[in-house]
Amino acid sequence: MIEFKLPSLGADMDEGTLLEWLVKAGDEVRRGQVVAIVDTSKTAVDVEIWQAGRVHQLIVHPGEKVPVGTVLATLLEPGETAPPAPPVAAPKPAKAETRRRISPAARREAETLGVDISLLTGSGPDAAVTLEDVRRAAAATAPTQTPAQTPTPMPKADRTTEMRKAIAAAMSRSKREIPHYYLSETIPLREASAWLAEQNARRPVTTRLLMAVLQLKAVALATRKFPEMNGFWQDGAFVPAPAAHLGVAIALRQGGLLAPAIHDVADKILDQLMSDLTDLVKRVRAGTLRSSEMSDPTLTVTNLGDQGVDAVFGVIYPPQVALVGFGRVLERPWVETGELRAVPTVVASLAADHRVSDGHRGAQFLAEIRELLQHPEQL
Repeated sequence: MIEFKLPSLGADMDEGTLLEWLVKAGDEVRRGQVVAIVDTSKTAVDVEIWQAGRVHQLIVHPGEKVPVGTVLATLLEPGETAPPAPPVAAPKPAKAETRRRISPAARREAETLGVDISLLTGSGPDAAVTLEDVRRAAAATAPTQTPAQTPTPMPKADRTTEMRKAIAAAMSRSKREIPHYYLSETIPLREASAWLAEQNARRPVTTRLLMAVLQLKAVALATRKFPEMNGFWQDGAFVPAPAAHLGVAIALRQGGLLAPAIHDVADKILDQLMSDLTDLVKRVRAGTLRSSEMSDPTLTVTNLGDQGVDAVFGVIYPPQVALVGFGRVLERPWVETGELRAVPTVVASLAADHRVSDGHRGAQFLAEIRELLQHPEQL
């Protein structure tokens, strides 16, 4: 029997609300299939399953909020048969059901229309209350209600406030548990800027590359020489990651941010990275992320250059052990081969975990990123 548990979808997630099951008991599921939608304090996430099997029982019902690690469902492994039902015990008074089966849409409609779902008889599968049940009940009671009798809709949770609480809790934990150290390096970008301009001049607008893509690739390649920057602190020890799945900090329009992962960054060509980054930003804003993108970033990169910030010193997302930041590209006076020039530059910063690395290695890591950006054609 396989237990399918609610995964952690980020350092700032302690619990989630099941919005919808996309499978039912008896369905065959494959590895990587999206089987449920879960609401966190930040967004709704498509949750994948990573073991093949047949759905045996859906344990948590839509609308229930449960802690990370809660068993949501059980699956039978290929070839496994369902266990026999337990023997019937002596009759006991039936317990009243504490939670009604109701679809997310029906629950929202009931709140809006002021319908008490505990009084409804569901017409859906397993007596689930449907949207039509709610509307039928609202229509039946509307003629007899006066304005004074109309129930007040339940206030909706303020997602922005909840998000800020979740971020504050995660960052407080990070600063409390992780002995941070910080370094920065000003990196000249004359070669990178010129190469990028030449490449983009030959491309249509829709396929042009951003400097951020070169920066992501350089960070990912640098982790191959400095693996202690790419991984997790778990159970009192460092666990290196097998690949660079870079979390990209993306601001949300309503405030707050998410840092979902682009996978296998070191192995991808720049065009693919640009496509992945564009798609990720679009889906973050639309609220259509997958659980694998939220649960497995191995190192986070934050770029506040478009906000006009010269440098950013971030807080590490536990259980990660490092965070790289980039400020805006700015022309600064720079000496090259004895001559003073105006050169485009960027301040790269590193926040790292002193339990895993020290300033010497951190400085070498930033130097490697700087060197890689001097040869953009090799990225």
